[in-house]
Amino acid sequence: METAPDPRWDLSDLVNRRKGETGLSFRKIAEATIDPVDPEAGPLWTRGTLENLAKREPVKAPPAAMLRALAAGLQVPLRLVQEAAAAQWFGVETVYGEGVDPDTRLLVRRYQQMSPEDRRRLQILAETYDPS
Repeated sequence: METAPDPRWDLSDLVNRRKGETGLSFRKIAEATIDPVDPEAGPLWTRGTLENLAKREPVKAPPAAMLRALAAGLQVPLRLVQEAAAAQWFGVETVYGEGVDPDTRLLVRRYQQMSPEDRRRLQILAETYDPS
């Protein structure tokens, strides 16, 4: 029987890090969590939910609009928020190949638990795959 992996807190850690880097309060970050695709919807995160996330308390996995809004509020690229959320809620890590177009990436479950040999095989796959 497979053991449960340790919980991940990637998005929680990103929120904490960006709060410290920007010097913004949770209230100010929440006010800025506006989805650029639908700005009319207004802020999509509450101060309380951001605080719970930062404290590593249970928070439901957010939908795409909330991830876009959080990226805006944290003033980071959407990709960083998406990758952190995928790791925290689904145990999926993003792996980039060396010397490969930065848009080429693999999404891998439990990458950190893999052997160095298996990690290298995945990187080779990313580097050599040619869909044409």
